[in-house]
Amino acid sequence: MANTPLPDDAARRSKGFLGVIERVGNLLPDPVMIFVWLIFALMILSTVGASLGWSASIPYTGEEAPHWATLDNGVVTYSAESLFTAENIGRLFVEMPKTLTGFAPLGVVVVVMYGAAVAERSGLFSALIRSSLRNAPRAILTPCVIVTGMVSHHASDAAYVVFIPLAGLIYASVGRHPLVGIAAAFAAVSGGYAGNLTPGQIDVLLFGFTQEAARIIDPAWTMNPVGNWWFILAIVGLFTPIAWFVTDRIVEPRLGKWGGSPDTELQAELAKSEVTADERKGLRRAGIVALIVVALFAALALWPGYTPLINEEATGPAQLQPFYQALIAGFFLLFITTAIAFGTAAGTIRSDNDVVRMMGEGIRSLAPYLVFAFFAAHFVAMFNWSRLGPITAINGAEILKAWALPTPLLLVSVLLFSSILDLFIGSASAKWSALAPVVVPMFMLVGISPEMTTAAYRMGDSYTNIMTPLMSYFPLILAFTRRWDKTMGVGSLLALMLPYALCFMVAGIAMTAAWVALDLPLGPGAQVHYQAP
Repeated sequence: MANTPLPDDAARRSKGFLGVIERVGNLLPDPVMIFVWLIFALMILSTVGASLGWSASIPYTGEEAPHWATLDNGVVTYSAESLFTAENIGRLFVEMPKTLTGFAPLGVVVVVMYGAAVAERSGLFSALIRSSLRNAPRAILTPCVIVTGMVSHHASDAAYVVFIPLAGLIYASVGRHPLVGIAAAFAAVSGGYAGNLTPGQIDVLLFGFTQEAARIIDPAWTMNPVGNWWFILAIVGLFTPIAWFVTDRIVEPRLGKWGGSPDTELQAELAKSEVTADERKGLRRAGIVALIVVALFAALALWPGYTPLINEEATGPAQLQPFYQALIAGFFLLFITTAIAFGTAAGTIRSDNDVVRMMGEGIRSLAPYLVFAFFAAHFVAMFNWSRLGPITAINGAEILKAWALPTPLLLVSVLLFSSILDLFIGSASAKWSALAPVVVPMFMLVGISPEMTTAAYRMGDSYTNIMTPLMSYFPLILAFTRRWDKTMGVGSLLALMLPYALCFMVAGIAMTAAWVALDLPLGPGAQVHYQAP
């Protein structure tokens, strides 16, 4: 699809309130450098805390003190320690490789990416997106676009590069304004980033950071990759009718009737987006393989006398812990097997060399994340060495208890804070890796589960994506709109998306507060409240 380069529009974009936001946002360094500066600040702060005798204590029923704490008469105490001590400086250099490889999100992301890379590069994700929209009835085209957009998060960058411009083409093909299709798709893919029908890569990535943070309070806490499943599914159910109403009743009337018509170029592009016979054959094969993988995991959990994914010695939800942990491998197996089944039928995979090549390309695409993970891993580790995490969490929890704020209001505060950060820092993982070590243990101490805190963060990180020109894909979406309307500018696109963002924000805050108030389960084995073991 034609992606025309953006013209030099700096002078016009620098004016007004949006210009101020863009200039301020551009002053922020790369997320990697943010962590470099955070490490330096942490080292100085740890020295100040150690010299001033910062500490915090909580009752503890275990026989052995948690890591980096002292136990005396049933009370465990954390005391701040300078990161400039000989022990910590030695640990920093001696354990540098161990610190990186021990970073839980890194291994998780790499494993999932091995499979997802093959699924994306074989064309499986693209074919799924195209096949789901090509024959959608005009009357329900908008909700089809919205739901497909939220599901397309599994396709990573393909959701932005393939799905959003394709939505514009499909709207144009039925005589509706193509900008309406682009707006609906952008709202679903980016504004509805927290919603999906099934857990995926982003769940695994964020819960990796959650796990590292939760272990400050509970060293045995292990992430549950499906711990937000019911929550993200409810987002799809809530946001779909809202986005449908905004699209058909607010955005489309404002844009007016489209005066264009499907021309030769448009018909050619639509023909290219048609799912071929080989691709349809591949999708059928992939569907069969997906059912086999699901059946395999069900058998490993339910087969009488042979349940390697069930902890038979435990009781209650703890029995399913091995199953939840195995889902990471399950995503890998699902992606790579369905991709091979699709690719061999569609002709995109001709030998095992193609599979290995695609896996390698996927890992190469992770290069920026690997650089980021190096510094994020050291920040998280050094945060633990300094003991500032549990000290901040314990003292912060005491303050929250003294304020006696309702639990829904506590979660909404996390949601709003992540929304504000999202206006300036686009990476969801970068923000969560910095916030999680403080907010997750703090909320655990006031009885809120790590899964609920993660869910609140995800909601706040979602709807503001379409409100800021600092979002990494914003210029690309603007280029897509200019294919249909050369006068579109940054302000034009923001005005197009603002109704979605405001409606999602109100609905998201209400949903999060109601979820806590009603004490609804967040996913299999995941509850709103936390009880210390």
